[in-house]
Amino acid sequence: VQLQASGGGLVQPGGSLRLSCAASKFAYDYYAIGWFRQAPGKEREGVACISGSDDSTYYPNSMKGRFAISKDNANNTVYLQMNSLKPEDTAVYYCATVNRYYYCKPSSVYYWGQGTQVTVSS
Repeated sequence: VQLQASGGGLVQPGGSLRLSCAASKFAYDYYAIGWFRQAPGKEREGVACISGSDDSTYYPNSMKGRFAISKDNANNTVYLQMNSLKPEDTAVYYCATVNRYYYCKPSSVYYWGQGTQVTVSS
């Protein structure tokens, strides 16, 4: 299982960023995939997850509204579109496989990819 996250960077408050998670074919075909984040001094938390068999998505209540997860079947890639970013969104963002897309929490993760840093600052 391989998961390669990319697309992080420095963005101003109110800006947008799109993260990409390039997955191996096996991971993409057989697992739900999610985005998680960990801010300095805080626990890792789920941001959004998407089903491996269709386009069903799940967002924890605290993440609804500004984040959108999607996937590209032709490229085995899962995206996280982040809008209206705030300084508190600063974190390392990880993509990972989960056992069910609606169990979008770190304890449900099978495999972690490496993270990509997102910094929201003026």
